[in-house]
Amino acid sequence: MSVNSAAPAPQGLGASSLLLMALACGLCAGGNYFNQPLLHSIAEHFEVAQATAAASVTLAQVAYAGGLLLLAPLADKLQRRGLAVSLMLLAAVGQAICGFAPSVQAFMAGTVVAGLFSVAAQVLVPMAAALAMPGQSGRAVGWVMSGLLLGILLARSVAGMVSEAWGWQAVYQGAAVVMAVVALWLWKMLPASRSSVPVSYGQVLASMWQLLRGQQALRQRTLVSALAFASVSVLFSTMALQLSSGPLGLGDGQIGMIGLAGAAGALVATQAGRLVDKGLGRVSCAIGALALLLSWPMLWWGGAHLGWFVLGLIVIDLGLQCLNITNQATVAQLLPAARGRMNAVYMTGYFLGAALGSALGTLAWRINGWQGACTLGLLLAVLAAMGTFSMRRSHAALAAAA
Repeated sequence: MSVNSAAPAPQGLGASSLLLMALACGLCAGGNYFNQPLLHSIAEHFEVAQATAAASVTLAQVAYAGGLLLLAPLADKLQRRGLAVSLMLLAAVGQAICGFAPSVQAFMAGTVVAGLFSVAAQVLVPMAAALAMPGQSGRAVGWVMSGLLLGILLARSVAGMVSEAWGWQAVYQGAAVVMAVVALWLWKMLPASRSSVPVSYGQVLASMWQLLRGQQALRQRTLVSALAFASVSVLFSTMALQLSSGPLGLGDGQIGMIGLAGAAGALVATQAGRLVDKGLGRVSCAIGALALLLSWPMLWWGGAHLGWFVLGLIVIDLGLQCLNITNQATVAQLLPAARGRMNAVYMTGYFLGAALGSALGTLAWRINGWQGACTLGLLLAVLAAMGTFSMRRSHAALAAAA
């Protein structure tokens, strides 16, 4: 099997199809973030410690990483539309389990199911790149990733507001219904699409390791994005604990509304993809790394001052999205015939970084509260910046691909 085999000629995607794919990605990815502003309410409902409820954040990200490793690569073997729709319907089942869970154990099980199958989003992202017209793959990835990122960011806000009005279970129950409807809409709207060189599942998994070993640009960009997401996940796993206690004492709805501030980060997603198409990925990565570094002092002060917290949230989301969109769009250009596997390797590393950041963030919170979390987040941001500014050969590979 050769990962350099020719890919099928792009068919092009209309604006309506791109918007639908963006919506689907937002629902799938956002479903893994509903719990973040609800940790206090979930802990009270099941009568468990807040740290136990916070473990669901890490569990969702570990499950998502597992799905990326084991399920997303099937996009290079199976018919992509059918795969995406099937995975999305199964993710809806996981959300329903969470919404009707009689115990914290059942809730955790639903979290695993939803996280595992929500990788439908990462089938749709490389599919958008594959179907885009020549020279527009970065733009297509940017549009679809904008939906994914808005889903992640708005999920916290929507979850908080719905929880305030109808209870936290309604968040998951409603999501299950909406995801099922959108999945069926995807089946109707999207064209059939599959790799021109389908391979066995064993070959798919083996080739992912070969791609990681053979593609330096893939390794560098995966590591940088994993460190960046780990830094941001320290914030995701502890912000509700800080905002609901201490000097601020906010409720679920208020915490969710603060999450709206981070939506500004998603606004750069399309522009970052266009910078890649123009060969300016280095600029986008530099902006992202610097924003990540600047955000943590703001968040440190924001533990007691809401204005600084909101500003820090905006800046950290800007930083993460600049890095992620640029790196993901770059990876999609390196080997067109292996987009699904390349994307799976990249996103597996990305969400393993997120899971590590969440776990370490919870530990840092236990040891030294908000100050401990901010110190850890800044350290991870420094490592991500060091990796970003050392990506010389990776940038050369991008220029050659362009």
